[in-house]
Amino acid sequence: MKQETDKPREACGVFGVYAPGGEAALLTYMGLYALQHRGQESAGITVSDGEKLQLYKDEGLVPEVFSEKILEGLSGPLAIGHVHYPTRGNTGYLNAQPLLVRYRKGSLALAHNGSLVNSAALRAELEEQGSVFQTSVDSEVIANLLARKDREGIVSALVDCMQVFQGSYALVLLTRDLLIGARDPHGLRPLTLGTLPGGGYVLASETCALDTIGASFLRDVEPGEVVVIEGGRLRSLQGVKPLCRALCSFEFIYFARPDSVIDGMNVHLARNRAGQRLAREHPVEADLVIAVPDSGTSAAIGYARAAGIPFGEGMIKNQYVGRTFISPGQEAREKRVQLKLNPIRAVVKGKRVVVVDDSIVRGTTSHRIVKLLRKAGAREVHIRVSSPPVASPCYFGINTPTYEELVGAQNQVAAIEKRIGADSLGFLSLEGLVESIGMAEDRLCLACFTGKYPVKQVTIDN
Repeated sequence: MKQETDKPREACGVFGVYAPGGEAALLTYMGLYALQHRGQESAGITVSDGEKLQLYKDEGLVPEVFSEKILEGLSGPLAIGHVHYPTRGNTGYLNAQPLLVRYRKGSLALAHNGSLVNSAALRAELEEQGSVFQTSVDSEVIANLLARKDREGIVSALVDCMQVFQGSYALVLLTRDLLIGARDPHGLRPLTLGTLPGGGYVLASETCALDTIGASFLRDVEPGEVVVIEGGRLRSLQGVKPLCRALCSFEFIYFARPDSVIDGMNVHLARNRAGQRLAREHPVEADLVIAVPDSGTSAAIGYARAAGIPFGEGMIKNQYVGRTFISPGQEAREKRVQLKLNPIRAVVKGKRVVVVDDSIVRGTTSHRIVKLLRKAGAREVHIRVSSPPVASPCYFGINTPTYEELVGAQNQVAAIEKRIGADSLGFLSLEGLVESIGMAEDRLCLACFTGKYPVKQVTIDN
């Protein structure tokens, strides 16, 4: 069945480690656990013992996929891992990663976060040359190209491939003796580099994964950069010329964990600043500020502080529903919200309540939340959103709805306010979002708000 949610489905999470102590699989498991919020459909780990590559992957959450016995069977000092969130209908075991391919030069494993906008053209060209594909993910296109171009080593092949890739990618690759990381020339998807206490290196989508395994942050992988870890040594080369920076702004709004640092900016502090700016842009007389947990909490705290209104826990989130709950159709989506969120009646009854959320996509969740709070006795419900209206789809690894489904693309704020049934509605301005993140506007991808894409070819061709 089709999975639907009223939030963009985040990019996947990637992880790679060189652990000379030989606990690479366990460290990867822990790293993926920390990145679970980035993908909840499937998980996988590939390990190298220096001679051969072993892969285990399956559908489900990280602790559902891996048992202690399975991890004990994955031995070696090198490993990569992946948690998957499907984009464009790419679901199921076959599309789970890492992908493990065997070709004339040996074995290669690949985990990819992002989306190539020219994937269909590359796939068609490869098929013309006789390639056969087993999955629908563009990660297999990447693996196929790498295998074809590997004449002078996999690193040279990767550099050649980066000249033709268009779109977003944070890649981790594994051969029997190499761990490789690469980032697209715009830096659309994050990738960070860390060190282990006893020697060794870590690559991860977010710094929270480094913290979880006790690794120290070294630096971010730069746009267009390739990092190679071999025999405990780290080297770097510029795979492709860096282009205008365009880090995905939704990392700070929703995707990343609040304790992560993305390209030098702490996510919690960025969200807190967004809430403070939102309070200045859209003040309202109210008795209580609450958050849509959990991604709205940091902004709600900032809003309450700036507005001088008490912050309280007014809604409880069922942590076991997750972000991928299967909910086909509008009625089922609304029931999903009630299953996932429940107001605390004693807290909100008789109150004028400000509800801070991180984003509105379809409007389904906001509409249901307003209804739930009114039913719980809230006297007024004012919705405040710590991002601008989402008005354009994303083509770089985030599964957003079409223009027709995006409430921000089809309606003005007053119409959205009426549609969700709120007493008032306010969105953070684009200027406010940029200021809260703390990066220059020309270093961020804001296409889902502006329709201005950093990559020229933006139509979904795969």
